[in-house]
Amino acid sequence: MSMRQPSRLVAIVDDDVSVQTALQDLIESDGLSALCFGSAEQFLDSEAHNKAACLIADIRMPGMSGLELQAKLKAERCRIPIIFITAHGDSELRTVAMADGAVEFLSKPFNDAVLLEVVHAALER
Repeated sequence: MSMRQPSRLVAIVDDDVSVQTALQDLIESDGLSALCFGSAEQFLDSEAHNKAACLIADIRMPGMSGLELQAKLKAERCRIPIIFITAHGDSELRTVAMADGAVEFLSKPFNDAVLLEVVHAALER
């Protein structure tokens, strides 16, 4: 009997391509797989929301925001652990995100080692 390896795919949703690239490079340098999406809608239209083991999402994006994405996934009973990143963080947004089940809420710029630590903690859930 073989044990199936749990998914180690990290989905990245950010409208800034340079952030996507930097995060993908960081995640892949740590031996994980990463897929990038430029919007919440693009992520939802893909199969990644059913396959990813962890989601890193920006809070403020054109179209659907990160918090709206979180609410949509929750409504669909998709239990993917979410790590929010934002350049526009405030305590109210953080409180809402964490109350709705986010793993972490990091303000840009953040320490790469901290992000990787949080990703690994999310993958262990």
